Amino acid sequence: MTKYYTRACNFYYGTNAKFLIKKKLALPLCGNKNIGFDKLEIITRKNKKVLSNIIHINKIKNLNTSSKKKVQKDLKKIVLKRKNFLKNINFSEPSIMGILNLTPDSFSDGGRFNKKKKAQKHIVEMIKGGAKIIDVGGESTRPGSKTVPTKTEWKRIESVIKNFKKKHKKVCLSVDTRKSEIMIKAIKLKVDLINDVSGFEYENQSLSKLKKYNISKVLHHMQGTPNTMQKNPKYKNVLLDIYDFFEKGIKKIHNKKIVIDPGIGFGKNLKHNLTLISKISLFHSLGFPILIGTSRKRFISQISGANDSKERIGGTVASVLFLLSQGVQIFRVHNVNEVKQGILVFRKILSNFKN
Repeated sequence: MTKYYTRACNFYYGTNAKFLIKKKLALPLCGNKNIGFDKLEIITRKNKKVLSNIIHINKIKNLNTSSKKKVQKDLKKIVLKRKNFLKNINFSEPSIMGILNLTPDSFSDGGRFNKKKKAQKHIVEMIKGGAKIIDVGGESTRPGSKTVPTKTEWKRIESVIKNFKKKHKKVCLSVDTRKSEIMIKAIKLKVDLINDVSGFEYENQSLSKLKKYNISKVLHHMQGTPNTMQKNPKYKNVLLDIYDFFEKGIKKIHNKKIVIDPGIGFGKNLKHNLTLISKISLFHSLGFPILIGTSRKRFISQISGANDSKERIGGTVASVLFLLSQGVQIFRVHNVNEVKQGILVFRKILSNFKN
């Protein structure tokens, strides 16, 4: 069986992008005229062989019949403006998802915010810093972590979830959980987004239980479980395998209010993570907004070596800005203000850049 994949590449920004799109020399990425592209990478997978060919958009007509049909279908999704189905989130602009771990053992900030006053203060700080989404979690999913009982997990997050909308009506609230019981309790308390790192595979019935609720979902990829995911992860082709995972997962979600997250560091080694980040624009051909969490992840330390630091802000900002240049819409981070500052400066430079 031969399968084709389409990745937008060769991007232009700001004034350049708008000019080229107006002259029909480039196409807008996800309907955003501040990012244009004029080339496509056509990836062909047949059995164990993977081939790549980069072509100009005006050369699509020269492709063979089967690949041309798939590329044209993908291209429609790549240029399509994303529907704004999340509360007060515009997918034509980058949005920051601030992380609130109400756990004693998360990999980076376990125990820092799991007291009520500290949690509330941190929420306010993240919103002031520019977070449009707050992602609340009560179970650590760091490599090697064990599953937390449902009652314990809910007890950790209940107060924050119950009181959030009273104080922050315009802020999008996300719950980071693998358990349907917690998802449903959170939905009844007006949570806007379900972020399940298992891709709704931890429980067989998660999606069917959520069917009667018109809730938005993050479709996240993870190989294995948090306890096993970093024990020698393997793929035939990490980029294409995860793309295939998303294709299947999207079909199972009835309301199509989906954000996709390839799960950096969740069952991936350094090479896998770098491949996903560098080729992230492939996932635009699925037609949904993309969320990425690179914040403080181990791959930063693996690259930086002696220049590693506790909060890894430099590596986090560097990865966010590259991903922003590839059209990623949501960034899940710990250091909200610093990342927001980086995005503001980077976008200003890009908008003024002319060849």
